[in-house]
Amino acid sequence: MTTTAVPATRRTVLRGAAVGCAGALTPVVGAGLAEAVTGTPATAARPTAARPAVDRPNVIVVSIDDLGWDELGCYGNRFNETPHIDRLAREGVRFTQAYAAAPLCSPTRAALVTGRYPGRTGITDYLRGEGAASDLHLSPRIPGIPSVLKPRGYTTGHIGKWHLTETYHGHYRSRPGNPYAHGFDEVILSEHRYIGGGDYFAPYEFLPGVPGRTSHEYLTDRLALEAVGFIRRHRNQPFFLHVANYAVHTKLRGKSALVEKYRAKPGAGGPGARPTLAAMLESVDTQVGRIVRTLKDLGIARNTLLLVTSDNGGQNRPANRPLRGGKGELYEAGIRVPLVAWWPGQAPGGRVTSELASTIDILPTAAALAHGTTPKGVDGIDLSPVIRAKAPSGRDTLFWAYPHHIGGWHPSAAVRQGGFKVVRRLRTGRDELYDLVADPAETTDIAKRAPETRKRLSALLTEHLDELDLFAPPPGSVDYARVATTGGFHALPGTGLRRSTEHVAAGRFALTIATSGLVAAGRGEIRLGVAQDADNLLVVRYSHRRRGVRWELRHRGRSITQGAEPVRTLDGTVDLSRPGARLGMAVRGSQVTAYGDPGTGRWQMLFRFDVGGVLDFDSRTVRSRYRYAATSGKGFRARLA
Repeated sequence: MTTTAVPATRRTVLRGAAVGCAGALTPVVGAGLAEAVTGTPATAARPTAARPAVDRPNVIVVSIDDLGWDELGCYGNRFNETPHIDRLAREGVRFTQAYAAAPLCSPTRAALVTGRYPGRTGITDYLRGEGAASDLHLSPRIPGIPSVLKPRGYTTGHIGKWHLTETYHGHYRSRPGNPYAHGFDEVILSEHRYIGGGDYFAPYEFLPGVPGRTSHEYLTDRLALEAVGFIRRHRNQPFFLHVANYAVHTKLRGKSALVEKYRAKPGAGGPGARPTLAAMLESVDTQVGRIVRTLKDLGIARNTLLLVTSDNGGQNRPANRPLRGGKGELYEAGIRVPLVAWWPGQAPGGRVTSELASTIDILPTAAALAHGTTPKGVDGIDLSPVIRAKAPSGRDTLFWAYPHHIGGWHPSAAVRQGGFKVVRRLRTGRDELYDLVADPAETTDIAKRAPETRKRLSALLTEHLDELDLFAPPPGSVDYARVATTGGFHALPGTGLRRSTEHVAAGRFALTIATSGLVAAGRGEIRLGVAQDADNLLVVRYSHRRRGVRWELRHRGRSITQGAEPVRTLDGTVDLSRPGARLGMAVRGSQVTAYGDPGTGRWQMLFRFDVGGVLDFDSRTVRSRYRYAATSGKGFRARLA
C-alpha cells in the first residue's frame, strides 16, 4: 500500500482542529480514480449464455440535467429537435404526470439511487464544494440499486454526474459517498472536482487527467461512447446503467455548428426557443439514439427497459409556461419532468399515461423486473405494470420537502393527492391548495373555497414531515427537558459577545434571547450561539437595519460560510423589535436551525444549515471547547435535550 499527501483543505485542516483528527494522509489502493475518470472498466464482462427475452431485463436510465417538462418534441416543443427520444415516446410510453423527487439535482439523485424521499437520505439540497461548512454525502448504509440488483446477477454502472458527496480530495474510492461505496461495479467519467456550473469541452476542468478521444471532444458525446462500450461489454448478462448527463444544466455551451443551426431557426430567442440549449439537447438526443442503435444491433433491445427523464424542472421560467415556477421551487414547473419508457415487445407503443410517477420509483421497478427484494423503507413503487399496460399503479399520493432558501424561494413542502396539491410555507405553516386538473398552472389558491380538501391534504403533509424530522425542534418544545447551567457571562474580547463560564453540556440544545429590549437600547445587531474564542464561533445574527437573520461560522479566524444558502432572502421580512420578540437557535449535532418569534409567542423556522465539515456537537471534544455566547446575558436561556 502506498500513501499520498492530501492537499490542505477545510476537511483536513479545519475539522481536524475542531475534533482532534490526526494526520492528513489518505491511502491509495488500486486504480479506482483512473476507472472513475477515464472510463477504464472496473470489471470485465463475464461470459454467459444468451438470455431468453424478459429474463432479468436490463435497465438503462438516461437523466438529463435541468431538462424542463416541455423541452422535448414529444412534450410539445416545436423548436428543439429530439427525434430519437420522440420516437421512443411513439414506440413506448410517455408519462404526463411524472415528477422529480426534488426541485434540485442532488436530492433527486439520492432518491434515484435509494428509492426514498430525499428527506430520508439526508440529502435535501444540492451539495456544495469543499469550501462549504457542511460535509454531506449519501450514506452507503442506505441500501441502493446495486445492493438490490447485484445478488440477482446484475452488473451495475454509473456514467457521468454523481454529485452526492462534498469531498473532492484524496483517492476517489476513499471519498465518502462515492459511487463505488454504494456498490456500482463501473464508474466512468464521474466528476473528480466540484462540477460548478458545467464543463462541456475537453479538457474537462472537473475531470483532470481525462484526455479527449477526439479533437475538441464534447462531453455528451463522450458519455455516449462510454455508454455504448458498457452495453457491449455486458450484453450477455443483465445490467443496470445510469447515464447521468452533465447537460443541459445552467451554463449553456453547445457545439458551434448546432448552435448556429438553431440561431437561424424562426423564433430563436423567444420563450422555449433557446439556441444553445437546443443544440445541447440535440446532442443528448443523439446520445440516446446511439444507445438504442447499440441495443438493436446486439439483439438485446427486447430485453432492455430504457427510461429518459430529468433530475428537476427547467430553470427558464418563460419556457416553463403554462406551468408555474421553475427549478428550485415546489410549484409544478420545478418538479414536473418528462419521463419516457421504451421496452420493445413489452411496453405497448403509442401510449400516454397520466399515472403519477417519481424518481423514487426507479429502484423498486428495477427490483421487480430482476425478481429481487425491495428494501424496507423504500417510498417508491414498481411502475412496470403501468409500463407494460397490465395494471394501474394504485398510487394517488406523492410528497416533496425542500427546507432551504434558493433565489427568492423559501423553505417549503408539498403533497399531491389525486388532482389536488398543497404547497406549505414552512416558516409560517401557511398552506396553499391547487386543483391541478382545473388549474395546472396553479394560478388560484382554493384553500378557503375547499377547506375540507385542504385539511385532509395538510394532515397528510404534517404526518410526512413529522416522519422526516428535518429540523432541530424549536426552543421551548418538550424535547429540551433540562435547563443548561451557564455560570454567568463575561465579555469575550474582540467580538462584542458575552460568553458563559460553563461549556456546552449536550450535543442537542436550544438557545434563546429576548430581543425587543436590546433593540430599544440601540443594539442594531443581536447575536446568539456558541464560541470558543474570537476566532472560533458559531452564531445566528439578527440585523434590525436589514430586518433579517443570517449566520456566521468562524474557525481559526476565517469565515467558513462559502456555499451557504442565500438567507439574505429573509431581509425585510423579520422584525424582532416588538414586545416579547425572541431569537432562537437549535442545534442537533452538526445541524443548526434558526428560529424567530416576532412577539406572537410562536416560533417561526427561518432556515437550517449544517456545519459538519467543521463542528459536530455530538463530539465531547467539541463541546469541551465551546461555551454559550450572546450579545447579552440578559434574556438569555439555554436548554438541553
